[in-house]
Order: sequence, then C-alpha cells, then structure tokens
Amino acid sequence: MPRTGVENTTPQPAAPDEHRLEVTHIGGDTYAFEVRGHRMLVDQPANAGGHDSGPTPTELFAASLATCVAFYAGRYLRRHGLDGVGLRVRSEFTMAGDRPARVGAVRITLIPPPGLSEQRRTALLAVASHCTVHNTLRQLPEIEIELEP
Repeated sequence: MPRTGVENTTPQPAAPDEHRLEVTHIGGDTYAFEVRGHRMLVDQPANAGGHDSGPTPTELFAASLATCVAFYAGRYLRRHGLDGVGLRVRSEFTMAGDRPARVGAVRITLIPPPGLSEQRRTALLAVASHCTVHNTLRQLPEIEIELEP
C-alpha cells in the first residue's frame, strides 16, 4: 500500500484469534490484570515481601493448566451425558533447582466423578490430556517481549 505521509494512529482491533489482556502495577509486588472485563490481582506471599493479595504468577500458571484440564474433562462428561458431580483436578508443582528460574515439574491429578467406568476413565484422561494449555506447553509458542516505543 502506498504511503500518503499521514500515519494512522488509531489502534487496530485484534485479529479474530488474538486475545488481549493488560497488567497494571498496583503497588509493591501487587499487579492487576484485566481480560474480557474480569479483574484479578497477583502478588507475592508475605514471607516473600508481598502483601499476599492474590496468587503469584507461577501459581496462576499451574492453575491455568489445572483448570484447562478440568474444563476439558467436564466438557467430555457433559458431551456423553455423564454426571460431573465430584470431578476435581489437583495440581502440584516444584521449581527447578537451577537457573533460569522456572517451574521444573508439574503433576496434574484428575479425580473423576465416582462410578465412572474404566472405559470412560481412560477416555476422560485422554481428552483432558489434550487441553489447550497442555498442548501449548508441548508445542511452545513464539514469545516476544518488547518495550513500547
């Protein structure tokens, strides 16, 4: 497209498959993020210098994976007309002992509703293991961190 000498400074809408959120510093180690009108705080525990006003970003990472697994499991159960009462997901993670700082291991335990047949349990695990967050961790996305001009 030819340049006209006049630049369009109107923010362009996100592409249909692009999702946006914004993080704002509140004070100390506390940050708020907003996505689709939902607001949540992240912070550090008091023993790490924070005010403990919300989970840490690393805890949100583990929670994101666990809730994604739960969502896929719940959808599987509904799709097959099965009761989801009692469905739970537990996440445990440990930090790596070397540098760079990162999560070293995550264990997700899917607790199915009581009375689920062995065949359904196997299928439930297969479906839940392919949630979007887990898929993203298996095929790492391009990540670009930049400063605004």
